[in-house]
Amino acid sequence: MKIKYLRVSTIEQNLDRQLINQEKFDKIFTDKISGSIKFFERPQGKMIKKYIDGGKVQELHVSSVDRLGRNILDILNVVEYLNQNKVNLFVENLGLFSLVDGKENQTFKLIVSVLGNVAEMERKNMLFKQRLGIEIAKAKGTYKGRLHGTHMTDDEILEKYKVVVKELEAGESLRRAAKLGGCSLGTVQKVKRILDKKIQLVA
Repeated sequence: MKIKYLRVSTIEQNLDRQLINQEKFDKIFTDKISGSIKFFERPQGKMIKKYIDGGKVQELHVSSVDRLGRNILDILNVVEYLNQNKVNLFVENLGLFSLVDGKENQTFKLIVSVLGNVAEMERKNMLFKQRLGIEIAKAKGTYKGRLHGTHMTDDEILEKYKVVVKELEAGESLRRAAKLGGCSLGTVQKVKRILDKKIQLVA
């Protein structure tokens, strides 16, 4: 079976770019979840593992390395698992397979290691900017935006929804942040906009 895996971090993101060649596959699996969640802990990642363990998958395609994860160790663990099960991973934006004639492609392994490290560094940099932006905003007393129907400042909103802030800074999806924070998806989206503004402050 030749399959493809798609992932976006939030329900608002568009999958069209990853679906350009969907007719070539026997089955397509789609997760709308944070890349910080380990691949085989995601709903569709678990389903793919069941298919692989059942010997049903020969080839797995992803549009880019970061669809597998944002942590280099997690990415390499997925690649190793696929290699052990003789599942040939193809990363479309690299144009490379993980296996060549049934053997590990060393060029693929090297490039994936580099790109995986870059993805992890980018995520850490984003989280650092978020935290720095919040501290600067607190010090300056800037961004007096309000949630609809309230008289709360941005900083008051961030203080009230600390759990949501923590989950977003950890790279979790909006839905998960809403669930753990005990609030609506709309509130989480507003909290995210405040965090994004603070990132721009230090960008």
